[in-house]
Amino acid sequence: MKIGVLALQGAFIEHIKILRDLGVEAVEVRLPEDLEGLDGLIIPGGESTTIGKLATMYHFMEPLREFAARKAMWGTCAGMIFMAKEIGDGRSNHGQPLLAIMDILVDRNAFGRQVDSFEVDLDVPVINNGAVAPFPAVFIRAPRLVAAKGDTQVIARLADGTAVAAQEGKWLVTSFHPELTGDNRFHKYFLKLAA
Repeated sequence: MKIGVLALQGAFIEHIKILRDLGVEAVEVRLPEDLEGLDGLIIPGGESTTIGKLATMYHFMEPLREFAARKAMWGTCAGMIFMAKEIGDGRSNHGQPLLAIMDILVDRNAFGRQVDSFEVDLDVPVINNGAVAPFPAVFIRAPRLVAAKGDTQVIARLADGTAVAAQEGKWLVTSFHPELTGDNRFHKYFLKLAA
């Protein structure tokens, strides 16, 4: 299996390390031709507006959409915003280039600024955990999943009911950063989607 991590900006190195620790061939994706031969793609956390602008500048948007139509894709934090069909109030994307593939509405930086970062244990049934071994989710300037529409399923929520992870077919999004936890269960789950 060969998984790419979009390496235009953001926390791509951490994803590459976890994938390689799992014995997977992991490559940095910087140009459209780097998508060739991949089984899946991770869009990392970072700055979603910057990722969108760089993807537009490098003529990456259509190749990414074509890739997503056939393969697994996972967006973490900024990657979740980039994959969303709608951000903010739902009326405008504020000029931000989006892949706009997943039928979700997200609210950027919904949990506050960098200083408001936090870690919380999540119950995530799709990774077979629960009360025995909750997932340690790290939130850094994280977006909130306001609405999951169509075939999109919410797969994790905070204790107050706020949705923070969703799946639509082979597409996965998380508000948080599984690559910063040392817990590889979300990466293993993504590999199942990509298989």
